[in-house]
This record gives sequence, structure tokens and C-alpha cells, in this order.
Amino acid sequence: MSLIKLHLSDIFGGIPSNLSNVFISSGLRPMHLVIGSNTTLNNGLNLHIKGQYVIVEDCNSLLLTSVVTLQIQAAYMICENEFIGKYVPSVVSLEFQSMFADNIGDLSVINQLVHLKTLKLENIDLTNQPNTGIMFHNLTKLEKMILMNCKIFFLDKSVTKDLKALTSLVLIPKEAVNIIQNFMEQPTHLKYLHFQCLDLYCSCDNTWLVSWIRDNGKVEVVMSNPSMEDLRCLTDDEVDHLNFISYAKENCSIDLDFVFFSCSSVFLCIFIVVVLMYKFVGQYFKPFYHIASGWFREALRMKEKQQYRYDAFVSYSGKDEHWVIEELLPNLEQRGPPFLRLCLHSRDFQLGHDIVENITDSIYASRRTLCLVSRNYLNSNWCSVEMQLATYRLQVEHRDILILVFLETIPSRLLSSHHRLARLVKTRTYLDWPQEPEMHEAFWDRLWCKLSSNKAK
Repeated sequence: MSLIKLHLSDIFGGIPSNLSNVFISSGLRPMHLVIGSNTTLNNGLNLHIKGQYVIVEDCNSLLLTSVVTLQIQAAYMICENEFIGKYVPSVVSLEFQSMFADNIGDLSVINQLVHLKTLKLENIDLTNQPNTGIMFHNLTKLEKMILMNCKIFFLDKSVTKDLKALTSLVLIPKEAVNIIQNFMEQPTHLKYLHFQCLDLYCSCDNTWLVSWIRDNGKVEVVMSNPSMEDLRCLTDDEVDHLNFISYAKENCSIDLDFVFFSCSSVFLCIFIVVVLMYKFVGQYFKPFYHIASGWFREALRMKEKQQYRYDAFVSYSGKDEHWVIEELLPNLEQRGPPFLRLCLHSRDFQLGHDIVENITDSIYASRRTLCLVSRNYLNSNWCSVEMQLATYRLQVEHRDILILVFLETIPSRLLSSHHRLARLVKTRTYLDWPQEPEMHEAFWDRLWCKLSSNKAK
């Protein structure tokens, strides 16, 4: 049929500012609608358009921004090759009755109509829409939604994600549909739900609907044509139909006694295994964790070719800090080149981090660990942790990374109670802090040479 071209300004001789209701119909003929005016209306406009299809000109007209109710009875209504909904931002009620046309445009622009309270879509193939998942997002004021004779594969929470004000929902699908349980999570204010001509796919994902309809006490659910007992489902061949209630009982029922027995048996077995493992190898869990952590850190460092941040992590008791400040730092960090960088817990630990995490990070960020052993050191729990982590690294890397310095003479009876340190003393060379001042320079030379060796690597 020939196209009808309609110019609103020619009809009215200038659109009146008090216009409130407009109904335009071209019958079964296509329509080309030209707004032709930029008049601002005093009130909202109720616009009803009917035709075979409708093409609109002057998309950014103020007349369109005044539309609060839009009713479309046409295959499509587009403006600049887009669905007209993009150009009616103030619309509160939208009804679009199509005829399964392919060129209706991208309806996801509906999610821009943030003032929408009523939405009705009829005879629309939503399976061909590229963005059905976000079509109804942002519609936080929507109170009533009707999907009538529309094609859609499944309904899940992507549809109802933002429909927190929805009170009434009518679903009359064109074909079989999957309704996932999370579909009903977000519309917490829903009061009325109407299903008509509902066909489901034969899937256990849909079985929740039956119990939800029967047990739900907050939402009035209306099932018509068919009733709940006559509800059908479409099989995988998309030809045969089965009774959904019978299908669910045969294929989706769960033997609760068997489930409870299985869960209890599995839990009991896991519990026994955990208890036995803790009893026999529990003492190795923590060392294994730190060894694995060391392997990971070393592999990461080699992969990224990172340099050590420190030449040595200094493990010492806080009561010996005066010796560290007065003797150690001046003779190691201030001597060079090359200049050494030491890691001290009082200076270099990251504030707010877990202490063990700080110790571990510092040990593996340092080329070596320098332990300053004294009576205070042996009595310190944190020094014991540092010694333990340093020996874990030593066991993993098998390199000369641990240096012992005894600040004072410690009797064997005291040392024997610290098994890890006692073993190290028997197998590794260590340094003693000399009491004679004339021996200090040789001590520092030896220690500095040891820490500065291989520094370039």
C-alpha cells in the first residue's frame, strides 16, 4: 500500500501548547510522521499511533519529550532507524503491539525510560533482540509489566534485576519458555502474577515453579488455560508435549533419605581423614605451607627477574636494638661501595600488615638472613618464628643464605633446648662478636665481605 505522509504542524497550523491527547491512525497503510514543530506543551502528551509501520521525523522535537503515555499499534515505529523509545524520555506508560517484525530496532533503549511505571509488549520476538538481558534494567519505578504473546527462550534474574517496585506481572508467552528460580528474587513487592497459555520446557530447572505457586503466600498467582494440573512441557525434540507435573515427579524428584545418608557418610569420612592427618602429620602442615610459599616466591622472582630489595634481613631481639643501631648499621650500611641495604623490623615492616606476613615477605625479599643470637634472642617468641621461617627457606633453596652471629657466649645447656638453632650451630660456621675492641675491625670486614658477595647477582 502507498505511504501516508502526515505533517502535524500542517494539520494544526502550529501545534497548540495545551494539546494533551493525540490519536493518529493510517489503518493498514504505512505512515511517515513529521512533527515539524518544537512547541513545548504545558502538560504531558498521551500519544496513540496506529498503522502498518511508522517512520518518525524530527526525533529531537520537544513534542516527543513531552510524551508521557505512548501506545503503538504497528509492526515498528522508528526514528532515525532506532526504536522511538529512545526519544520519549519522559514516558510513564508504554504499550507496543507489533506483529513479529524483524526491523523493530533495538528495544534495549527501554532501559533508558527511568520514569516508566507501566510496560506492555505484545507480539514481539525477543529472541532476536541482541540485548534482551539488559532491556529491563534501570526500571526501578516500573509497577506493572505485561509480556503478551512474545517469543522468549528463558526468564531469569537478568530480566527482573532492577524491578524492585514491580507489583503486577502478566506472562502470556508465545512458545515454550524456561523460568529460572532466580527470576523471582528481585521483585520483592510483587503482589499479582498471571500466567496464561504457559508452556514450559521439560527441564528440572523449571520444577521450582510448581512448589512456589503452591506454597507462596505473598503473591496472588493466577493460572489459566491450562491449569496447574494440566501444565504442559516441550521435550527436547521440540515436537512432543508431556504433562509437566508427571515429568517432574518422574525425573526431578530427590530421595531425601538417600541424600542425607550420602552426605552424612561423606562428612564422616572426611572428618576421620582430617583427624588422622592432624594426629600424624599435623606438625608438618605449617612447615609445608611456608616451604610451598617459598617455592612460589622464588619462582615468581625468577620469572619476573626481580632484584632483592635487601641484602640481609636482620633477625634480632628488641632488647638488643641498641647494638644494632650503634654497631651494626654504621659498619654495614654506611660502609661501601657497594653499600648494603638491611631490613629491620622496627624500620622496614609494612604498617598494618600481619607480623608473620611481614616477616615472611622480608625474609624472601632479602638475599640472606642475619640472626643476632643472644640470651634475649632465645627468650623471644618472635625471634623463634623468624629463625623457623629462615630455616624453612634454607631447606628449600639449599644456598648459603643464613648467617649466625653470637653477640655473647651462650652455654650449651641453654642452646640445647633450642633444637633448630643447636642443629645449625653443629652444621654451619658462625661468627662470635669479639669482646676485645681491637678485634672488631676484623669482625666487620669478614661480615661485610660475606654480605656483599654476589651482590650483583
